[in-house]
Formats: sequence, structure tokens, C-alpha cells
Amino acid sequence: MLICCLSAALLGPLCCHAQIRVNQVGMYPQQEKTATIEGTVSAGRVKITEAQTGKTAVQPRVLRTATSPWSGKRRTVIDFSSLTTPGTYVIQSGRHTATFEVKPQALRSATEATLKAFYLIRSGSPILAQYAGAYARPLAHPDTQVLVHPAAASPGRPAGSLISSPYGWYDAGDYNKYIVNSAFTMGIILSSYEQNKAYFDSLNVNIPESGNRTADVLDEMIYNLRWMFTMQDPYDGGVYHKLTNPGFEGFITPMACQKPRYVVQKSTCATLDFAAVMAQMARLLRSNADYPDLAEQAARAALAAYGWAERNPEVLYQQEKMNEQFDPDVSTGTYGDRNPSDEFFWAATELFLLTGDQKFAADAAAHQPERFVAPVWGNVGALGSYQWLMRQPQHAIAATSRAQLLAYCDAKLATTATSCFQTPTGNEPRDFGWGCLAEAFASQGLAMLYAHRLTGDARYYTAALQNADYIFGRNATGYCYLTGFGTHSPMHPHHRPSAADDIAAPFPGLLVGGPNPGQSDHNATSTFTYPSKQPDESYIDVTESYASNEIAINWNASLLALLGWLEGGAQ
Repeated sequence: MLICCLSAALLGPLCCHAQIRVNQVGMYPQQEKTATIEGTVSAGRVKITEAQTGKTAVQPRVLRTATSPWSGKRRTVIDFSSLTTPGTYVIQSGRHTATFEVKPQALRSATEATLKAFYLIRSGSPILAQYAGAYARPLAHPDTQVLVHPAAASPGRPAGSLISSPYGWYDAGDYNKYIVNSAFTMGIILSSYEQNKAYFDSLNVNIPESGNRTADVLDEMIYNLRWMFTMQDPYDGGVYHKLTNPGFEGFITPMACQKPRYVVQKSTCATLDFAAVMAQMARLLRSNADYPDLAEQAARAALAAYGWAERNPEVLYQQEKMNEQFDPDVSTGTYGDRNPSDEFFWAATELFLLTGDQKFAADAAAHQPERFVAPVWGNVGALGSYQWLMRQPQHAIAATSRAQLLAYCDAKLATTATSCFQTPTGNEPRDFGWGCLAEAFASQGLAMLYAHRLTGDARYYTAALQNADYIFGRNATGYCYLTGFGTHSPMHPHHRPSAADDIAAPFPGLLVGGPNPGQSDHNATSTFTYPSKQPDESYIDVTESYASNEIAINWNASLLALLGWLEGGAQ
């Protein structure tokens, strides 16, 4: 298998087992089970046997032979949902084979690893061997001497002032920390947590806080929350957009980083995202014995931030314009957003749930989205809609949100019947692009789970599971896109800590971005070439490919939200 995986990394997706595409992590006994085989194949030419005995386990049936609408490739979808006995099995078609498992709690290990990854990418504290094993490292980026950038200066904090802003998570393949993405990350995880509290509370992923009375997932959110507190200007309530080096560090270890770090410009979107997640955490931490002061502190911070945003409703983060006016220039991730309306909707929603003040309900109504969009960092309206649907179902905002969500999900469901991979997502070229595995597959899967919770219609739960199957191997490349999992997973993500350490395997539990036909990281001087330009095959497992192979906290968060709910719902 190692030889096969190495060959696939060098030669592209069509190698050995990759001719048969199947979930490489695990499938639930009582749920749908399908695989996709390249080409046109009859059911009689496919065998499913027990891995240990070689005995026939079940006779699969052909659902369809589908044609890719962009590449013209023919693919056969087989169904073996009647196989309900836990065990390890082999699919064989001609000379090609693939192994899969059927088991209860099929996705628990992936869920735990996706959560544990947040500990591994913590900033500002040592990562200890008793929790991280070989991935342990000394303290790096303490961020106790951070400069106020001229664009962030205020009367109380003039340019060049030093502030302390420790903790938080490294955002993506780089070492910086961004409020917009950080708040979204917490918001989407907490969205799923609130709907599946018992399951998430059961997760113990061995982090320093695991021995306390608070769920590990909340402990991890609080580690980031402590950083977010430091990003609010205490003199006016506004929130800095990011904490960053002026430019990206090279591919060096965190401990080798020596460049000065800055907090940069306040923005309306960052401040509202901050207000939303602070209000949500304030509500969730009421009466928490481990963190008795955080709920009140978070509530005050949320109200102050919302007040700043009301006074400054259109302060957008525009990095190029900022660089024309202030030095030093900043060239790291922008997380720019030209429309704060969805952020106002989310923040007002969370503040209404926290305070009961009808002023916030009115504000939310004024900013309610006109249609449902699966939540991503640049469009957080759904995070507000989800709360109205589940916590205020009789409100007019909830009624509109329900109609929007179900219309969205039903349109996606309608595409599964002709899909090459038995998914409601990935059937149009626009489903692929930057971070598509999270921003399309995982995020849309989460939307399906809300539809299932609202209606009880099992089709929606199955659709969410189908998107997880895609992420875990039933896709056009044959990759299981979560590091450390499956028989064919990424070994070279665009992730500085993984690339700079002396360990061959990357940090486990990281979701890579996925196929990106834009290929913006490839040019005449590139040292790599994508194996394909087809939308669903435009992926390459090399460190340089930030367009297809980077990792990011928001992507991991979307996957964690999906997996935790799938697991909780399967129990």
C-alpha cells in the first residue's frame, strides 16, 4: 500500500485502489453505503468480500453509470447498503481493489482528530509531549510584545504602542491570527455543539484542560477566546482585524520566527464577528464552574463591540488602500469583506439570545439575508439563521429562514440522482475552488443536518453523510483529504509547522482545501504541475500548492461541525 500511495503522489490520482473510490475512514452499519468505480462496470463484475476470510459478503447493485458533465468520464456508482454487519471488507473490480470498514461510531476517530488538531496548532504556549507525542514543540509566538500598527492607532493606543495578545490558533498554513476567520471557526463549531451537546461533551481528546468539568471542545474554544479578548481596544470597543507579521514567514518552525508582529486596523466585520461569538460564549458559559468570570466578561465585550460597529457601520478592511497610507506595508491574508450586513445579522441574533432585548431582534430582522447561503467566513448569515430556526422557531425570522434553508437543500438533493459520486455537492464546476471541501462539502452537509433536524426527513441526513464520504475518499482523486486517515491521504499540506519539523507525516486531523481549478499557485516558475485541469481533479499533494493543499482553522471547523453532528445523530 505504501508503494501505491507513493506512486499516486507522483503520478496523480489514477493509481491502484484509486480506480475504486470509497470512504476510507468508516461507514455506519445502518446507513447508505456506496462506492464509485471508474468506467462502465456491471454488478456481476464487482465482488465485495470479507477481508479475513475472502467469503462473499454481499452482492452490490449498480445505481447508475454517470457521465461527468465537464470531463466526459464515465463512472459507475454501486450500492451495498444491505451490508450491515460490522467488519473489514474488500471491493474488487477486475484487478483493482479497495478496503473499507463498517462499524459503529464510524467517524469518531476522525471527529476526535479534527478537534485535537486545534491543540496542535495553538499559538503562545508549549505543545507538550504528553498531549502531542512526536508533535510536541517549545513555546513560540508568545505575542506579549505586539506593536500597534499605525492603521490601528487610537488616542488611547498610539502607533508603536506595545500590547499583550497571546494564545489563539495559527490560522492556516501561516503563523498569523485573524479575528474574522477565528470567530467564524468558533461560531460554526458552537452551532453544531449546541445541537449535539451530549455527543460533544463525551469527547476527550487529551488536551491540558481535559481533567476539568468543561467539555474539551469548549476548553479549546476558550483558549482562542482568551486571545480574542486582547484584540478589542478597551478605549472604544472596536476590534483589530488581525495580528500579523507584515509579510508571511518562510517555511520555518514557529520557534525560528523572529519578525515583529502587529495588530492591524479595526474593521466593522471583525468587530461584529467578535460580538457574535462573544455573546454566544457568554450564554454557553453561564454558571460554568471552571471559568466563573468569562461569561460576564464576554457579555461586556460583545455589547461594547456591537456599539462600536453601530457607530462605525462601514469600516472595511482594504489592505491595498491601507498600505498606501501607512507603513509598514502588510501583505498577509486579508479576509476582506465588502458587505457587513450578514455580520450585523449574526451579531444581533446572538445578542438577542443573550439579552432578550427586542432592539437586537429588530436589528436582526433589518439585516436578514434574502436567501440561504451555506456558512463561510465571508458570509456568516446562516449562523444567525440556524439560531433562529432552533432557538426561536415561532419567530417570523425563523419562518423565512426555514423556507430559505429547505429550498436550498432541496435544490442540492435534486442533483444527486445523476451524480458520479452519489453526493448532493460536487455536481457543478462552481462547487470546486478555494477551500471547497469545507466551504462546499462540509458546510453544505451541515445545512442538510439542520434540514433533517427540522423535518425528520432522512434524505437530508443521508445527503450530509454522502458529503462526508466524498471528503474521505469517494471522489475523483481517490484521496482521503484528512491528514493521518485513510489509505491515501495528503502527506505534504501547505502548512509551515508540518513542513518545517523533522517528522515525515504532517500534523494529523487537518482538512486540506481540495480541488481548485483556478490553480492560482501555478505559473511558469512553479516546481510542480497539477495532474489535471478538470474541476474535481485539480488537486496535488505538494507543499507549494497553497491553492489546493493548504489547511485552515475554518475548514477544520466546518468538518468538525459536520462530523460531530453525524456521529451524534448516528448514536
